[in-house]
Amino acid sequence: MQLDRVKELLQNVQDKRLLVIGDLMLDEFVWGRVSRISPEAPVPVVEVIRESYYPGGAANVARNVREFVHAIQVMGVVGQDSHAERLKKILEDCGIGLEAIESDPSFHTIVKTRIIARHQQVVRVDRERAQPSSEELQDRCLRKLRALLPDLDAIIFEDYGKGFLQQHFVDEVVSLANRSGKLVTADPNPRNRLTWRGLTAVKPNRSEAFAATNEPWVEPEGNPLQDSALHRVGNELMKVWSPKHLLITLGEHGMLLLDGEEPPYHVPSRAREVFDLSGAGDTAIALFTLALAGGATAIEAAEISNHASSVVVGKLGTATVSPGELLQSFQENG
Repeated sequence: MQLDRVKELLQNVQDKRLLVIGDLMLDEFVWGRVSRISPEAPVPVVEVIRESYYPGGAANVARNVREFVHAIQVMGVVGQDSHAERLKKILEDCGIGLEAIESDPSFHTIVKTRIIARHQQVVRVDRERAQPSSEELQDRCLRKLRALLPDLDAIIFEDYGKGFLQQHFVDEVVSLANRSGKLVTADPNPRNRLTWRGLTAVKPNRSEAFAATNEPWVEPEGNPLQDSALHRVGNELMKVWSPKHLLITLGEHGMLLLDGEEPPYHVPSRAREVFDLSGAGDTAIALFTLALAGGATAIEAAEISNHASSVVVGKLGTATVSPGELLQSFQENG
C-alpha cells in the first residue's frame, strides 16, 4: 500500500465522528520488581514502584479512535463508585465524550488489575460482576443514540461478554444505523451468543471464530490461505452473520479478510517484537472501522488495521498507536 494513500486516508478520517458501544472497563497496571520469593507461599514478592490507569474494553477502542479523530463518543454502563469516577476522568482528559455513559448504582465498574515485574505480567486480578443490562437502561441508551445518530459516521460494537450488549438492543442499534446509512462494525465475544446480522464488518479472532460456529479448535496452518479449517469457519460465519466484510485476526499470522465477492485476502503480521497482546483486538477494530469511514477499501482498511495492531503489540500495557507511528510502520515495512 502506497504511503501517499495512507496519508490521504488519515487526512480523510480526522473529521469523522464515531460512537463505540460496549463493555466499559478500567485497566489498572501495578509496576514493580521482584527480588525474593514469599516465605508464606512459593510466589514472588512484588515491590510496587508505580501504578497507572487506562481506559479498557470498549473505552480502549474509543481511545484508539481518538488518536486519529477530533470527536468520539463512548456508550456503556459504569457503577457509582470511585473506579467509575477515575475512568470518566481519564476519558474526559483524552477528549472522549461521556454523554452516552450510563451510571447504575447496582452495577460495579469493571476493573482489571495487571501486576507487571521485569516487563512480564505476574498476575491479573479481575473485579467484575457480569450482569445483563436492564430494559430500562437499554431504552435510555437507545434514546441517546437517536439524538447522536445524525452526527455520526460509524458505530463500533465492542463486546467483552460482560452483559451490556443484549440481542434486542444490538438489533435496534443496527436497524437505526442502517436506516441512516451509517457504518456498523463489531468485535464479538463467543461467551455472549449474539447474532451480528446486517453489519458492515465483524472482526473475531481465530479462536472466537471457531467458538462462534461451535467448531472444535484446529491448530493453524503455516499459510492462512491454505488453512481449510479456518476457511470453513469463516465461510460459515459469512452465511450466519452476512456482513459485508469478515476480518479474522490471526495473531502472529496477521489477518484474513473475507467479503464474499473477492478471493480471501491474507495480511501478514508486521510486528517485529511482541511484548503485550492486551488491547490489540481493540486497535484492530478501531482502525479497520476508521479506515472504512475514511473511504478505504476493505483491503486497504485491513492493511491499516494490521499495521496499527503490529505497533501496539510491541508496547507494554493497554496501548494505542499514533498517526506518526502508523506512517512509520508503513515506511519501514511497506
